[in-house]
Amino acid sequence: MGFADEHLTPLTDEGLGNSAYLVDLGNGRALAMDASRDLRALRAAAERRGLTVAFAADTHLHADFLSGAVQLGHDDGATVLASAAGHRAFAHTALADGDEVDLGGLTLRALATPGHTDEHLSFLLLDGAVELGVFTGGSLIVGSAARTDLLGSDRTEELARAQYRSLRRLATLPDHLPVWPTHGAGSFCSVPAGAARTTTIGAQKQSNPLLAAPTEDAFVAELLAGLGTYPAYFARLGELNRTGPRVLDGSPLLPLLNAAQVRQLLADGGHVVDVRPAAEFAAGHIPGALSIPLRGQFATWLGWLLPDTTPLAFVTGNGQDLDELVWQAYKIGYERLAGRLAGGMQAWRDAQGPVTATAFVTADRTGDRPYLDVRQTVEFAAGHVPGAVHIELGDLAGRTAEAPAGPIVACGHGERAMTAASLLERAGHTDLAVLAGGPGDYATAHGRPLVDGTEAAHG
Repeated sequence: MGFADEHLTPLTDEGLGNSAYLVDLGNGRALAMDASRDLRALRAAAERRGLTVAFAADTHLHADFLSGAVQLGHDDGATVLASAAGHRAFAHTALADGDEVDLGGLTLRALATPGHTDEHLSFLLLDGAVELGVFTGGSLIVGSAARTDLLGSDRTEELARAQYRSLRRLATLPDHLPVWPTHGAGSFCSVPAGAARTTTIGAQKQSNPLLAAPTEDAFVAELLAGLGTYPAYFARLGELNRTGPRVLDGSPLLPLLNAAQVRQLLADGGHVVDVRPAAEFAAGHIPGALSIPLRGQFATWLGWLLPDTTPLAFVTGNGQDLDELVWQAYKIGYERLAGRLAGGMQAWRDAQGPVTATAFVTADRTGDRPYLDVRQTVEFAAGHVPGAVHIELGDLAGRTAEAPAGPIVACGHGERAMTAASLLERAGHTDLAVLAGGPGDYATAHGRPLVDGTEAAHG
């Protein structure tokens, strides 16, 4: 067995597409790498192995989640390790290129690898002179490299060129060396990548198209061509991670609200988020509520579609995991959680609250409605219904007037489409329906083969 098999535990957040790592350092101590503020999985893994986190390192100022390093420093007395160039405003060991930290037997060496962010570090883990692996954060990832446009369009190409140099530097490490990235498939911080989350230097030299780019200009062109949109909340979290997330005293709670309190919250400018499955929302919901089903991607769409400055009330269904709801919100800095409707929709109905429904139909029952596709551009380009209007879900709130009248709203399965329908309903659209399925189902039912490319209708 290798070092990783015995001593390294990857902790994957499938919703955000990221991996944190827990490294057993011996003597009951551990290193946490790129830990999220949602520390439940990390703490469970540490408890199983009888470990206390002695060091918490971050490869960069994360844009897609709040770091758990400050919390680990508070709760476990962990030493926080991070780039000196990040100018973090809390106690930490500030590292520059080539600096080494004695972990009590093993050594962590900082490698400056800017590109994804200015202050990005990779961390080479060593046992004496033996290189055990490298934590590459958002520099070299499986099949690609992380995006370089998070600091604004005026910096994108400059950072892409820095990313080129960083990847070339990492490629000089031994071919057998394990690569442990943070970003991976499903992360909006990365350009499209495969399902594998770890790799080796040699494997990437053979298969990563960016490492195969013949020139720096070719590298930049290929990297930038893969960039799609990303959630609005990414613009806020880098600075929150620099100043340091608020230390929490235990798990946040979600108070109970009665129907009158939810009505008042709406009247005062708050938002109601209905986290029940799409079919339950469709059957009956509070007018104006935003449908964001509670699943792995909940945090992404919450942070993309709603501000973090207004109170949020939630409508939940039977058996839904309230801890999961709260931690997904808190890990992206959403803390103004007013509570959840006690008794759910039945309590709302009992209080004579207004209820509206949304048609949720299979492909054979859509009729000849206009087709509104709210998937990401890369998904749309891979295959869509001929003549479909395309508006990404993340853009829809500002473009509701461009949606056709009475559309069938569709995505890949129905969850994002129901979210889109709730946005359209809030904007006054009526007589719409949501496709329970995807474009392939529609194509089969209507005998209209899918087309590829992005030339079809836009709103």
